Amino acid sequence: MDETRWLSEEERQAWIGLSMVVTWLPQALDAQLVRDSDLRHAEYQVLSWLSMAPGRSARMGAIAELSHLNASHLSRVAARLEGRGLLRREPDPEDGRATLAALTPTGWDAVVAAAPGHVENVRRLVFDALDAEQVARLNEISRAIASALRPGVARGCQGGEAQA
Repeated sequence: MDETRWLSEEERQAWIGLSMVVTWLPQALDAQLVRDSDLRHAEYQVLSWLSMAPGRSARMGAIAELSHLNASHLSRVAARLEGRGLLRREPDPEDGRATLAALTPTGWDAVVAAAPGHVENVRRLVFDALDAEQVARLNEISRAIASALRPGVARGCQGGEAQA
């Protein structure tokens, strides 16, 4: 049996800090979005990814990977968004076994309206506390951890005209 590789004191402190961030940040992001836009954070993420996709449409499987939702959770989120007229689902014409999600004009309006408040909240909660060097390190560290968690996926998340 291999010996446990215990964390050093510095690693332990970094882990505690990261644990607090991954626990508290999603709750804070969710609270602001619900209050200001009547969208859960997972719903906003799906709409945001679709807003950046070519033709504002993407396969559900690709959205699941990018938004870090399992297929069942994404299906429930998509059903809620579809019920509100924010997206529509349809068979992929290139592969009828796959389902496409497409942002509707109402969905586009919703993500555009939600983006300023969400970005301000992200700025307030994350970036206002960091200097430029820390932002660069955060980017590097986040991508390294994301690549360890989901090899290949993080490289595809460079963003473009991203709604934060």
